[in-house]
Amino acid sequence: MKTNLTAAAFLSAFCLLPSAFAQGVLAPPGAPAPTMKSLDQIEARTPITNTSTLAKISLPGSYYLTHNLTVSTGDGIDINTNGVTLDLNGFTIASTAAGGFGTGISLNSHITDITIVNGHVMGGITNNGNSLYTGNGFAYGIYCPGIEPGNVLIAHVTVSGCLNYGIYLGTGNATTVEACAVSTVGAYGIFASTIKDSSALDCGRLAMEGEEVSNCHGQSSGDTGLLANIAQNCYGESDGGGIGLEATTALNCEGLSGTSEGLNATTADNCYGVSGGGEDGIDASIINNSYGYSNSGYGVYASAIANASYGYSSGATGLYAFLGNACSGTSESVTHKYNMP
Repeated sequence: MKTNLTAAAFLSAFCLLPSAFAQGVLAPPGAPAPTMKSLDQIEARTPITNTSTLAKISLPGSYYLTHNLTVSTGDGIDINTNGVTLDLNGFTIASTAAGGFGTGISLNSHITDITIVNGHVMGGITNNGNSLYTGNGFAYGIYCPGIEPGNVLIAHVTVSGCLNYGIYLGTGNATTVEACAVSTVGAYGIFASTIKDSSALDCGRLAMEGEEVSNCHGQSSGDTGLLANIAQNCYGESDGGGIGLEATTALNCEGLSGTSEGLNATTADNCYGVSGGGEDGIDASIINNSYGYSNSGYGVYASAIANASYGYSSGATGLYAFLGNACSGTSESVTHKYNMP
């Protein structure tokens, strides 16, 4: 009897207190409201869907390619207004124009606030090995034919096979080229105020020019490889009659020329220069911690001061310096030291 009474009391506790397990209102509150923003609310972007005709951008804003674009004549994209961002979205703007004609991306004269990123501009121009550039494709990759643009950024873009210029923005007005590659263009490779982490190879004329150039490689088949006001961690090469690398200040740079000076600078610090012809390996006013080699010219020529540097020549003077400190020069024919211990 005691056990039965206990069980009955336990069961009655649940049966007599239903309010202890109240569920509240079960009616739904209504349809859920949207909590996410649309892509247009985050960044309104306009698609460029052309696949074979010129695309003209006449209004400020953000644009992107949705397909490869191949034209048979003229330009690929014309940017005619300020304040434009163009995302190539990994696609290619190409040309089959006979003889090299038109521009991959053309910028209107004196245009400002332009960004172009992430894609390719491609033609079919080739070098026959003797600096003769012929074939079909664009005459210019990215180019402003009028007054130089301002506040322009080109990043992560490749340009190849153009008859004349690769990326040409001029060297003033805050123009920047970053992480870009230009190859096989008949004249100029990359021209901009600031150039970073980029290369311009197999260029018929001056391969690369900028005010501040860092971590770059310029190679010309017939002119100077790299020209800068300040060049840092750069390599300039000329296979023709130009200077390998020329700068006002060259820091940790290397210059190579087949016939002219390997490296020419006002100040060369921690640099290396080679001339395969009758010119100097390194020619600078002030040379520090550098090495120069020449077949028949000066290995190192310092018109003012050379510190802790070494020059070698297989046919002339190894090192010449008006004032030298801890320097040495070696030559297979004759060695000269001027005012050096």
